[in-house]
Amino acid sequence: MSISARTPGWSTQRFILLLSRTTPLPRVRCWPIQLQRQRRQLATSARDAADQMAHTFADRTMTRRQVLDGNQLQKLSLTLGRPQLHPGFDVSESPPPDGTPLPPGYHLVYFTPSSLETELGPDGTDRTFNAPAPFTRRMWAGGRMTWKPPPAPQLRVGQRAEERTRLLSATPKKSRDGGEMVLVEVEKEFWGPEGLALVDRRSWVFRPEVPAAHAEASRAVQDTTVWGPSTAEDVDTGDGSYPYRQMRWSPVGLFRFSALTFNGHKIHYDGSWTRSVENHPGCVVHGPLNLISMLDYWRDVCGEGPVGGISYRAMSPLYAGDTYRISAQKPVQSDDGKSWEVLVQNGDLVCMKGTITA
Repeated sequence: MSISARTPGWSTQRFILLLSRTTPLPRVRCWPIQLQRQRRQLATSARDAADQMAHTFADRTMTRRQVLDGNQLQKLSLTLGRPQLHPGFDVSESPPPDGTPLPPGYHLVYFTPSSLETELGPDGTDRTFNAPAPFTRRMWAGGRMTWKPPPAPQLRVGQRAEERTRLLSATPKKSRDGGEMVLVEVEKEFWGPEGLALVDRRSWVFRPEVPAAHAEASRAVQDTTVWGPSTAEDVDTGDGSYPYRQMRWSPVGLFRFSALTFNGHKIHYDGSWTRSVENHPGCVVHGPLNLISMLDYWRDVCGEGPVGGISYRAMSPLYAGDTYRISAQKPVQSDDGKSWEVLVQNGDLVCMKGTITA
């Protein structure tokens, strides 16, 4: 049994109460992406928040390492409308080869946030160096980048580079309207095999979170759905069949998948477009995202060796906020091996179905 996000007149609490009176609740195994939201001590003032940050990040440097991939650099250059990465160096057909120097500022496409969605702040930002609540609304306030001229070290495609980040300062401030905020300054050093190539200092301003009443009013104007984070959990039916996977995608999760796949299709992230032009009730879950979810489900729940192939067909769209499920029938044996029918359903509506062979 699954709960449709659009079932009129029903709330999750009423459904659970009714179900508990008639049949034992199924055993639910939370999937790893449902990590508990990190709890941070509330600050009572901007000064308090600044002091907490200074204490938390004192003498602490966060180090990350990454290979500077040419494909990522190509996609950024094309996004900026520049088929020539450098004068006379066209990357419209293929990514730049190893050894190509990064243009100034293009390092920003690397060392991107690696948080799970449930670890992001309320505004969707990475919380690694964020101020504590209630100062959760982040804005980029400025900064400074410095390079040394050649023959100083340069960041190049194919290098294994290192980013070292440390907190420089956290300072309580007053906004123009007299409200409290925290000015945070961090320094990022980017090192290549030949040494330090770039120093990037960034300033962020953290303002207090939006009052609940204002947030609810704003949300009601744009959308009638109260968004939570993307979720996935396996539910044991107790009848010997495979557990089904209950899923829900948030707009944040859909946007991140669009960015990862370099997919500009507006139906996945532009709510006004998808409603007024495409006549959908909300942002559409990507077909490829459901395909990957089907394969992941099979690997985790049904898999018997490596996957041999999958044939699939999309039948009905799913939307951000929908609670739906993925399930599988017991395998069928044939001369070509075993095959499993896998269904993606919103209530009784089949939205995608496929056959996976091992």
